[in-house]
Amino acid sequence: MISIRKTVSLFTILLIGATHVVASETDNATALTIAKERKQRDIGWGTTEANVTMVLRNSQGQEAQRELNVKSLEVSDDGDKALTVFNSPRDVKGTAFLSFSHALEPDEQWIYLPALKRVKRISSRNKSGPFVGSEFAFEDMTSYEVEKFSYEYIGEEEVNGEVCFVLRQTPNYDYSGYTSQKVWIDKSHYRVQKIEFYDKKNALLKVLTPQEYKLYKDKFWRPMRSEMRNVQTRKSTYLITEDINFDTELSESDFDKNRLKRAR
Repeated sequence: MISIRKTVSLFTILLIGATHVVASETDNATALTIAKERKQRDIGWGTTEANVTMVLRNSQGQEAQRELNVKSLEVSDDGDKALTVFNSPRDVKGTAFLSFSHALEPDEQWIYLPALKRVKRISSRNKSGPFVGSEFAFEDMTSYEVEKFSYEYIGEEEVNGEVCFVLRQTPNYDYSGYTSQKVWIDKSHYRVQKIEFYDKKNALLKVLTPQEYKLYKDKFWRPMRSEMRNVQTRKSTYLITEDINFDTELSESDFDKNRLKRAR
């Protein structure tokens, strides 16, 4: 026969467990709402073209610099398209990278390497590899799509002088190099202030810090400087936007993998 005390204890355990499940579901719903708002605030930009300086810094502080041009095309109801062409230095000049991001299907990526004189498709299994020797991975070079992740609400914290929502997002797609990402999104404009990337051993691998945000067309915020710092190797890559133009004359034909060898 079960005693009253044991019955009460069992009821208490079940009640706490049920409360925890409800709280978790509520937090996850909150996180998803924040993620959707982040995406919603960056819809409608159309096309952009930017000149960007990439700075590679090794663990001893030595730097190498690259100049590149990035064209982007917004795609309705799917991920965006981007074409990156390296203009200097000589050893990477002419390298062209084309990315078709998708919300639900695997991303498609190709790279043209002048030294090999051929276009190589980046397989999904290799998306965690480094992008042209930088601290960015190929999977980092895609547009943010809500459906790519599942979400957990962690709380609030101040970063860069901004009160931020803190979320944990876990990749839903195959072959990611990350177990999860911890994201700080400011409450004022839903801009990303910081992302921590955790490797397959669940150890902190990299930290992305977007900085110097500028507002375009009274709606779209873009960071003029972003640092990706590898905390394990102590290497860093900086992306510095020298200029960016919206409403450029770009079309689908500008993002044709068959023209990648001739991309400028």
